[in-house]
Amino acid sequence: MGTACDPAPAKLFLAIMASTPAQSDQALTAFCERWGMTDLHFGPIPFNFTDYYTKEMGPTLQKVFYAFTQPIKRDSLSAIKCVTNDIEEGFRTTDGARTVNLDPGYLTNEKLVLASTKDFYHRIYLGAGIYAEVTLHYRQGKWRHFSWTYPDYKTEGVQRFLEKARAKLVGELRLRNKD
Repeated sequence: MGTACDPAPAKLFLAIMASTPAQSDQALTAFCERWGMTDLHFGPIPFNFTDYYTKEMGPTLQKVFYAFTQPIKRDSLSAIKCVTNDIEEGFRTTDGARTVNLDPGYLTNEKLVLASTKDFYHRIYLGAGIYAEVTLHYRQGKWRHFSWTYPDYKTEGVQRFLEKARAKLVGELRLRNKD
């Protein structure tokens, strides 16, 4: 029988999609007030991988990816997603349309996990209406995707960003383990 123990901390991750840089910056500021400062970012990149968000958010969406300095406990992901849902609500238009989309998650040595409010066969329920999805896994020196991985997470730029974030996490965990 194995012994249950807490896993190593994870690196907090956030992707922000918005139609204007000002909206993205304001959403990031609101998130940072609760979860601390960023240490890496990538983007903005044009979000032209799908038209899923076009009707609600407009046709010229940009996405920015952030990693945060403060490590998190992995079981905090559902609470973090609830916070991002609240932030999104504050950016809705008078007719109820979203103007920002916040996708939080975390990365570890082995994987990138995203939070979602939508259930599907590959997602695990965490509580409070939130599900977790392993979006990428790290094997043989690189990030690898699954059939359900979103197209932007498969791009070279995002993969490079995630490699840098993973390297920072590995370094932080080594320092932590020396103490």
